[in-house]
Amino acid sequence: MVGTDNKASRTGASFAALFTPKLITVLREGYGLGDFRADVMAGLTVAIVALPLSMAIAIASGVTPDRGLYTAIVGGFFVSLLGGSRFQVGGPAGAFIVLVALTVERHGVDGVILATMMAGVFLITAGLLRIGTYVKFIPYPVTVGFTAGIAVIILASQLHDLFGLKLPGHEPSEFLPKLAALWQAAGTINAWAFAVAVLAIVVMVGVRRLRPSWPSILIGVVVATIVVTVLSLPVETVGSRFGGIPQTLPSPQLPAFSFAKMQAVLPDAIAFALLAAIESLLSAVVADGMTGRRHRSNCELVAQGVANIASPLFGGICVTGLIARTATNIRAGARGPVAGMMHSVFLLLFMLIAAPLASYIPLSALAAVLVIVAWGMAEKQEFWTLLRSSWGDATVLLSTFLLTVFRDLTEGILVGFALGAVLFIHRMAEATGIETGVPLAQDDRPDDADGVRVPYDSALATDPDVVVYRITGAFFFGAASTVGAVLDNIADRHKAFVVDFSAVPLLDSTAANAIHRLSVKAQRQGLRLYISGASRGVRRVLLTHGVRPPLAKYRETIERSLEDIRQQRERGVVVPMKRAAT
Repeated sequence: MVGTDNKASRTGASFAALFTPKLITVLREGYGLGDFRADVMAGLTVAIVALPLSMAIAIASGVTPDRGLYTAIVGGFFVSLLGGSRFQVGGPAGAFIVLVALTVERHGVDGVILATMMAGVFLITAGLLRIGTYVKFIPYPVTVGFTAGIAVIILASQLHDLFGLKLPGHEPSEFLPKLAALWQAAGTINAWAFAVAVLAIVVMVGVRRLRPSWPSILIGVVVATIVVTVLSLPVETVGSRFGGIPQTLPSPQLPAFSFAKMQAVLPDAIAFALLAAIESLLSAVVADGMTGRRHRSNCELVAQGVANIASPLFGGICVTGLIARTATNIRAGARGPVAGMMHSVFLLLFMLIAAPLASYIPLSALAAVLVIVAWGMAEKQEFWTLLRSSWGDATVLLSTFLLTVFRDLTEGILVGFALGAVLFIHRMAEATGIETGVPLAQDDRPDDADGVRVPYDSALATDPDVVVYRITGAFFFGAASTVGAVLDNIADRHKAFVVDFSAVPLLDSTAANAIHRLSVKAQRQGLRLYISGASRGVRRVLLTHGVRPPLAKYRETIERSLEDIRQQRERGVVVPMKRAAT
């Protein structure tokens, strides 16, 4: 009976550890007035960024701009309140533009609301079943491919308003028919609309370069709005197309639904849930990399599910974690989830006070905002790196990218993942070999590769600031997250460490990217990272992904690495450790 009670208590403790919101964790650690002030300022900063962006994403998704604000206010609040990441900011995402627009076209706005609520149920179920742990198995080329594909689609979706085109009928959702329709309407270009868009882009880019801490997106939109209003330019605005923005949140209301309607929107709901899970967990991983913290993936999925049920109740659309706004939140000095909650509160205040002013915003300026967003999310450097990495990674990348653009986002992810799995099997088959003539116990031999006996250094053997970590077996996308977490933990507690790759037969781009993130973190904390025993192929992949001096030093053996550390220590080069937050 005692054993049963102990097992139950352990299970309860494990459940609590997995699903306790980070807000509770932060409050338990001690949350003072100074922390609250920092979170308020961070929340205000993010709200200023989110205000025009939320409206722009909603318009591009085929719904009214106020629905984007409802999504950021309601959905964003629940993401921060219940989430498993300290710094995650939720709201409408550019990645959903294509999916939401297609769903609006097929099933109307009511269909989007129903599909979003169903996606919320799927996300909660996935979190409780602990499926969030497995999202990390998506290969790096797949994430880069579909992100770049989404960026291209977003850019294409904004050409209509960017040039002020007048289409004779409905704008097609598919990529090629859309381009054909836009080309046919090329003669209707509004030069004033395009000039306003160019002005907004120039202002946003200029402010971002000259004053990175200023809200470049808001400044660009405000300048464009002032110019259009003062000069009375013939440019379509939010007010002329949508009639303005309401000044209050609507009352919560369930959508009209039936079994037939649920069955019709089921594929869209699954796509919403899949993309929300991927986007939110990727955003949480980025936040971890920036802060040294660790998110709770399954708790994050549950929070995303609740947010995607609450948002459509108030007329909102799909909610997910947002990488750009989460990064802005961190850079603004956020201390915890209260910053994300305050971002929603400030957006609500903006809507209550300044909603009439939103009517004057030119649509071409909001299109310019999404052009900047698309350019930033395209991951151009990563795309080019993967193209040069290997034929396998390039195949997975291009397949995912092209299918996302020309077919369907979900299809692109599934095909990319399948190709990644096949590629892994192929690489494992090539790496398999038979080693003969090696005894179970190696003979005593000199430590140095040149046959020179290295004197025993007891300081290195007992030095708590130096550690050797050996990776054994294929290091690929399935193991990258687990190994990366262990190495991150080592980096938090030591001054120098060696990662031995002598027993790694192959390395894929996902794993190489994890090592690159580790090397950047090590350099930021003043640590020394050594990579030993890497084969020519493994070293080539690491170098291609940026793991090169001064981020990391390559040595033939562990002994050579330790000898270098010993010499550096004698010369006083190894700097004191700067501990990261855990």
